[in-house]
Amino acid sequence: MSENPRILLVCESDKAVEEMTGRLGDQYQIEVVTSLMRGMALLRREAFEGVYVSGLHLRQAFELGRLLQNKEILEGMPDGVVMLDSENTILWANAQVRRWSHRDRLEGENFYKALHSPEILGPDFCPFHTALATGSASSSTLRTAEHQFYHVHAAPVFEPDQKFPHHLIVTIRDITREMMQKQKLAAIHQAGMELADLTPEELYQMSVQERIELLKSNILHFTKDLLNFEMVEIRILDPKTNRLETLLALGMEPEAAGRVLFAQPQNNGVTGFVAATGKSYLCEDTSEDPLYLEGASNAKSSLTVPLTLHDEVIGTFNVESPEPRAFSESDLQFLEIFTRDVAVALNTLELLVAEKASTAAESVEAIHSAVALPVDEILNEAVNVMERYIGHEPEVVERIQRILRNARDIKQVIQSVGKEMSPVQAHPQVTQVEAEEVQLRGRHILLVDEDSSVRSSAHALLERYGCIVETAPNGAQAIFMVRNLMDEGGYDVVLADIRLPDVSGFDFMLQLKEIMKVEPLPLILMTGFGYDPGHSIVNARKAGIKAVLYKPFRLDQLLKTVEEIANQPRRAADSPSKEVEND
Repeated sequence: MSENPRILLVCESDKAVEEMTGRLGDQYQIEVVTSLMRGMALLRREAFEGVYVSGLHLRQAFELGRLLQNKEILEGMPDGVVMLDSENTILWANAQVRRWSHRDRLEGENFYKALHSPEILGPDFCPFHTALATGSASSSTLRTAEHQFYHVHAAPVFEPDQKFPHHLIVTIRDITREMMQKQKLAAIHQAGMELADLTPEELYQMSVQERIELLKSNILHFTKDLLNFEMVEIRILDPKTNRLETLLALGMEPEAAGRVLFAQPQNNGVTGFVAATGKSYLCEDTSEDPLYLEGASNAKSSLTVPLTLHDEVIGTFNVESPEPRAFSESDLQFLEIFTRDVAVALNTLELLVAEKASTAAESVEAIHSAVALPVDEILNEAVNVMERYIGHEPEVVERIQRILRNARDIKQVIQSVGKEMSPVQAHPQVTQVEAEEVQLRGRHILLVDEDSSVRSSAHALLERYGCIVETAPNGAQAIFMVRNLMDEGGYDVVLADIRLPDVSGFDFMLQLKEIMKVEPLPLILMTGFGYDPGHSIVNARKAGIKAVLYKPFRLDQLLKTVEEIANQPRRAADSPSKEVEND
């Protein structure tokens, strides 16, 4: 083997190579390369006594010389840096790349093999080829079999008198943490969509309670398997009482799960504080946190976030750990994202309950509306028949009274069954205050009008406020109805049109006075025209009637008038008023 010193000659000119070989060939061993990049790679692998660089490469040699002088900086960079040729062969690599590849030397190795043949995820699936072909930088993302992710940026290096580059400077950044975060966020989003996701067929077969249990099961599943939280407590805020009711608790002490908490910043622990302020709370050490109340046994840290829907707090989501400082800002971010979907799922469930309640209420109301007038006709016919047998056939009268009671019970049975059908008590939507509903609930009302649509509307309007409504098409039937109900307390209010087919409103009033014998008479007259040929309204006012409704009247007017008449104190009347007699 030759003992002559080795000289590296970087030169593309054959003439210059011949000249240097002839001048130094007897005294030195000359290694010729035509590219400065390859010369640098050779210097990395082998030892030379000197380097000769032609004038064409001198400027580039100066720049790369500065790069080599800062080699220690490149070696210590957290990102990887490699120099590649057009065959993706590594000419030089810094320490970070060598650590990732678990190799001490990488010169001469294929770049992709050095990084364990990663999958190219794009956006450029041939980043090195693109950079060399276009002369512009290109980027892409790589994923290894060990689920390591790298972002590579390839920048072409132009050499003198070369139209296209033949070498690349590639920087590599480890983005595994960022990609795992994105994947986890995507998984959390997908889990959120699956929390209460059911097909219409599945939904039809499940009760509301089964849907609630499914939601709770899904929440716990994703909380444990996706977020890796083992101790969980979810509470729902009752807006009426401001109390935080426990929806589910896993790993919590029974006393803690049953603890009464309110959405207040003081004296209600971290949960109360979060619900009151709408702010997340990271308790890094439970032994030093004044707000913390014991939840899970031996818990050393906790994380609590609000369940928020449309900027309103509807509950809290709390997780705990036996390790101090177990939760990071990333955990906080993930839990806040997850709880948005939990809040939506809970709201969807609440809407489902409300929808089923509304549907049941509508069904009950539809059934009730369909039978209301037929039941009234049964009542009318029954009392009409009973009038003929009173004083003559007690057994027949008794049987008819049973028919009347059963007919009146039909509507109550329908409403009772309807409440059992509803997952919650079905309250029809009303526009008036609760005080009006309470004042009218249980009031027995008789409406007398020839128009069946008016009688049907009376059921629909007044029964939603708890009234017990019966109707009659004329005065005679109404008198029978009033007389029949006297033994059971009678009607609280009677509404009658002033133009009944068989009697005027004033005459009907006089007949009621004879039967009911109370002052003031609980009668409301209704009129739909301005001209009163029989002067029923005038005569009735002279006789002391207090209430007249002019059609068409508003619902609030009807309710207010009925309430006033129903709540008037009454006394027994010995005889009709003199004013009526003298009229």
